[in-house]
Amino acid sequence: MLTKISDTLFRGHGPIKILYPGLAVSKTDTGIGSIGRIDHPEIHGNTIIKMHPHVNDEILSYFRSGRAEHKDSEGFEKTIGKNTLMLMKAGKMFYHEEQIIGEGEPLEGLQIFIRPGKKDLKPEVIFRELEEVHSENEWRLLGSPTAETNFQFSSQTWLYDTKLLKDATIELPKLEREGLTYLLYVFNGILKVNEDIVLKKKEGLIIKDELIDIKADVDSELVLFITDENGEIFKGGMYSGNQQYFS
Repeated sequence: MLTKISDTLFRGHGPIKILYPGLAVSKTDTGIGSIGRIDHPEIHGNTIIKMHPHVNDEILSYFRSGRAEHKDSEGFEKTIGKNTLMLMKAGKMFYHEEQIIGEGEPLEGLQIFIRPGKKDLKPEVIFRELEEVHSENEWRLLGSPTAETNFQFSSQTWLYDTKLLKDATIELPKLEREGLTYLLYVFNGILKVNEDIVLKKKEGLIIKDELIDIKADVDSELVLFITDENGEIFKGGMYSGNQQYFS
């Protein structure tokens, strides 16, 4: 099964556009398995997102341009940007603040809200330094349920990215499991999937039990989510949980 996610599915009128991917396929759940919500901010100029709480969310900050100064209730302070990613595991209660540094390029990226495997886990903040900003024409594993990366989700969730250069092709990564659901997201660029599905920036494709070929019409930045919809998750997170938002 292939289901296209159009950019018209995004919510919000400000600099942060919000995608509830489940709205593309469900009338009862705003998420897909452990993938609760995807925010795509494009923020110009100095901005402060004041200290605010998260409860039972696992939030990965994946910025591709710009920088932000992060502070949180666990005592961490760090500048994050295209070479420094951050995973906040909110658990029972967690507060953080972001000050967007408006000098130079705007802040653009994703804030990815993953549903935890269990309720009220211990809060934790993890940073990852990337040797290269992009992984060209190869999938790079950013997070998984196991210790193969330092971004370890508590649910059955995998996260990859790649920069697919013009006319290059790529297949989905092969995991030694069956019955997984894939969500391909175009952060930037234009793709053709199986030669007949066109995806542009802020569009995606939900993939179940299908083999696909992906080709870049232009240099394109891709993010790939994989979830086991039968895995254990907690759907009551403040932002990642089911929002009962249907129209």
